[in-house]
Amino acid sequence: MYFQVNGHKSFCSIGTGKLQSEQPSVVFLHGAGMDHSVWVLPARYFARHGYNVYALDYPAHGRSTGNPLTSIDAMADWVSDAMDALEVATAAIVGHSMGSLVALNFTARYSTKSRVLALLGTSTPMPVADPLLDAARDNHHDAIDMANTWSHSNFAQMGGNENPGMCMTMGGQRLLERAARDVFHSDLNACNEFTNGAELAKKIAVETLVIVGNQDKMTAPISALQVAESIPCSRTTRLDPCGHAMLAEQPNAVLDALATIV
Repeated sequence: MYFQVNGHKSFCSIGTGKLQSEQPSVVFLHGAGMDHSVWVLPARYFARHGYNVYALDYPAHGRSTGNPLTSIDAMADWVSDAMDALEVATAAIVGHSMGSLVALNFTARYSTKSRVLALLGTSTPMPVADPLLDAARDNHHDAIDMANTWSHSNFAQMGGNENPGMCMTMGGQRLLERAARDVFHSDLNACNEFTNGAELAKKIAVETLVIVGNQDKMTAPISALQVAESIPCSRTTRLDPCGHAMLAEQPNAVLDALATIV
């Protein structure tokens, strides 16, 4: 579904469901270089179980126009503007990787717009290795190769998938290859420069779920657990075997966990 945010054409998937004002809403926020399509399974599920679903494409991502936003603060502000444009007063906020930082930031700063929070593959701070950041700045394919390899556990790199017809590593590679020039670097740099997440986490008052991949090389499990410990009303779900690309590696387990809070 297309809509306007700050004068730019923006897109969100509604899971092919029907939007109804009396239904609760769910907002899904994707990670660096990705788009709404990473949320296909949960978006379709919740759209068919009495929810209004909005899987957003940030500016310059997926089908949304505009320039990439250069900070997590700016992305959280944009989410607020998008919800206003969509006439969504409050929603469950679900974010993966970079999207988890946006979700955390948004919920801490726009507390009345978030009824519950789910953070997938999270860490704060979320430092990005210099070789990855440098390759992304140069728009070199090595950035995609590094991120895609590090995002998948050894199990995932074997090529199996519990959902037939899907190749986890190739799916992640193709998504990153579709990103517009400079977008991946802009996203990674925003993650790298976001430094006040631990302080913001303490301000979150809503029920929060943190989903952790036990083999996550991008956002280490110990870091994700520290985020959960910083949030007053939180609980965790640990997935095994599972790396950072949990929406591909353990899609059904992720959905089962989200169904307990959304």
